[in-house]
Amino acid sequence: QVQLVESGGGLVQPGGSLRLSCGASGTIQSINTMSWYRQAPGKQRELVATITRGASTNYADSVKGRFTISRNNAKRTVYLQMNDLKPEERAVYYCNANIRDIIRFTSSDHWGKGTQVTVSS
Repeated sequence: QVQLVESGGGLVQPGGSLRLSCGASGTIQSINTMSWYRQAPGKQRELVATITRGASTNYADSVKGRFTISRNNAKRTVYLQMNDLKPEERAVYYCNANIRDIIRFTSSDHWGKGTQVTVSS
């Protein structure tokens, strides 16, 4: 089995920063694309940022210039540095990774359980 576990969420004031982490564990042969999504109350889940195994990145327009996604392949971990946070970015942030399973030799998407980010004064 494969598990993704997020950490780093919390309460921050507007304009503040947080760094989210997501570690993968289990029957992993390789990890392809890793992404961060978020879901605000009453809204659909949306893509925030993506990073390929080769470290190519892509961001939602709303976070460009403020958020940075990175990964450490050796640690099987993806990070999201979030700066200048806004109140409307209060949401549960989810990690997603496309992982090749070492037992089944198939690739599939996996999700973490999410970490809450609250931006409030």
